[in-house]
Amino acid sequence: MPSSLPIRRVVLYKHGVGYFERRGKVSGNETLHFDFKARDMNDVLKSMTVLDLSGGSVSAVSYDSTKPLEQLLQEATIRIPDDGSLTALLGQIKGARVRARVGAELVEGVIVGLQTLALAQEKTVVHRPFLSLLVGGALRSFDLLELAEVAFLDEAVRKDLEFYLATVLSSYKKDTKRLSVLTAGEGERELFVSYVLEAPVWKTSYRILLEEGEKPLLQGWAVVDNTGDEDWKDVDLALIAGLPVSFVHDLYNPRYLKRPVVEVRTEAAAAPVIPEEAMEVAAELEEGEEDFGAAPMMAAMPMAAPPPPGAPMMRKRAMAPALSRREAVERSAAVRTLTKEVGDLFEYRVDHPVSVHRNQSALVPILHRPFEGRRVLLYNRSTREKNPMACIELKNTTGLTLEGGPVTVTEADTYVGEAMLDTMKPEDRRFVPYAVELGCVVSVEDRQEEGPVFRAVVRRGVLAMEFYNLRRTLYTVRNKAKRAQTLYLEHPRTSWELRDTPEPAETTDNTWRFKLELAPGASEELTITERSPAQRSFSLVDARVEHVSGFLQAGYIDERMAEELRHMMVLRDKVGALAQQERRLSNERAQLFKDQERIRANIDSLKSGASQRELAERFVSKLNEQEDRLEAIAQELMRLEKEKQEAQEAMELKLQSLAFTADLSAPDGKG
Repeated sequence: MPSSLPIRRVVLYKHGVGYFERRGKVSGNETLHFDFKARDMNDVLKSMTVLDLSGGSVSAVSYDSTKPLEQLLQEATIRIPDDGSLTALLGQIKGARVRARVGAELVEGVIVGLQTLALAQEKTVVHRPFLSLLVGGALRSFDLLELAEVAFLDEAVRKDLEFYLATVLSSYKKDTKRLSVLTAGEGERELFVSYVLEAPVWKTSYRILLEEGEKPLLQGWAVVDNTGDEDWKDVDLALIAGLPVSFVHDLYNPRYLKRPVVEVRTEAAAAPVIPEEAMEVAAELEEGEEDFGAAPMMAAMPMAAPPPPGAPMMRKRAMAPALSRREAVERSAAVRTLTKEVGDLFEYRVDHPVSVHRNQSALVPILHRPFEGRRVLLYNRSTREKNPMACIELKNTTGLTLEGGPVTVTEADTYVGEAMLDTMKPEDRRFVPYAVELGCVVSVEDRQEEGPVFRAVVRRGVLAMEFYNLRRTLYTVRNKAKRAQTLYLEHPRTSWELRDTPEPAETTDNTWRFKLELAPGASEELTITERSPAQRSFSLVDARVEHVSGFLQAGYIDERMAEELRHMMVLRDKVGALAQQERRLSNERAQLFKDQERIRANIDSLKSGASQRELAERFVSKLNEQEDRLEAIAQELMRLEKEKQEAQEAMELKLQSLAFTADLSAPDGKG
């Protein structure tokens, strides 16, 4: 990368991209070259902006082809092998005009070719290459080893040679593609280039200093990684918190569309056609219609503004002979970071130059401010059953958006634990747990039961008894520490509702948070009662006398409803009796059918004769009697079916007409 256009500004984002700005001087029609990794070409082509800030112009931006190296070299007119490169090159460009320096003589001519001559040297023969040049109509030969300089005077030959050498050079970095910016103008001018590349996500880490009688102090550091092939030297560094939309779109690889194949149709000669006269003349395109040109280039990102006059400054202590840890932190890690809102994003801009060498990372201070907070305890049974967590109740009064990251906590000049901080907007409040509080012990006792029925509803033949399932959780908290402590107790928040329980201090998506003040060495109890409505159903068609008595005694029904149920039971018993008679007659009819089959079989087996005739007559007489009985049974069944249907309908009508509601006392006596 040329030093004339170095990186001047770097903006890193949280979604895996970086914005880079370059500024530098160019002169005349200078061409600038930039090397990018092949995987970054799509982002570069999608986002690059090139501006000549001094009145010049950018005539073109070209970049390496996607063709393989072997294919590119095959397209070159020159081949240079690894061995004998000079003789091979001069042998390939016969007819090229060159200027050669041989000793003190400067010769200009046309290359005729190369030849090898045998020369006697002492007692041996040495083969030396000679270059033949046509000089002013004369053919001259020069010892190639005596040539000090060869200049190519033909522009085409020189460009072919430069293309070949540039292509070979680019092969040394197989993953690198070169992009060239062709400028046009006069004199020295300032050029601006910006683009977006894939970049490591910048990270944050925090330090919290707790000190008795002082506000907690929050210090933030940003971790930035330079994974590129160029140093960031004295760059303007900005860090953006937020998630703007970003994506990868393939602009680098050539895109082809399959075109239809159209063949010439061969047809017989046609007779002349006389077109019909048009009834209307088509309106011509009116002049002055809008011509849609190319969209303007993307504007460069705005620079972060300095803080407004009168902005609050950090409080400074007077110099003392011995500095406390807090004072040392404040003096040793002075933060000079400007911050501002950028739409839904938040920018940290370091207001001093930052240098990060290639393939290195750096810690950059971005925050050093006191905040509102205190040490509290937070208990969650699913996190740790016996002990709460020591936490910092942190309210973001820094006025900045805090990105999520690890937190190291020190108290009284001692490391006391670590935590993770989620992203916080200004004025957000969070608990930051950093250690287990062994000086506080929590025991939990669970109990679940059914409450009494508080409502009974009779409707459509069903008695529904409504009650509450009760769940009681007893928390016993013992503070063994010698200092008073504030405990926030988190209880799972479900679809059950709180009852006979103190109001929670806070409510989260999944928990109720109750606040307890613990005196030194004291114990506190908290009972949380929850209830959930439930229901039991009883089908009244199955009711018996003892059921009705029980319902009446419990108050689920009154005396009128009990009488209605007794009437329904009479109808139900009648339906049952008629059904029993139907079953008895049906069984009798089935038995008669069976006897008739047996008698008919006996008749068929009788032979001729007087005795056989008498027996057959007896069987026939028996069959006649049974047929009479079957006819009587059929009539009786029809009558029973009709009576049973009427009784069934009366019973169903009675059941559907039953309606009653009894409101009883709720388990807590509040209904």
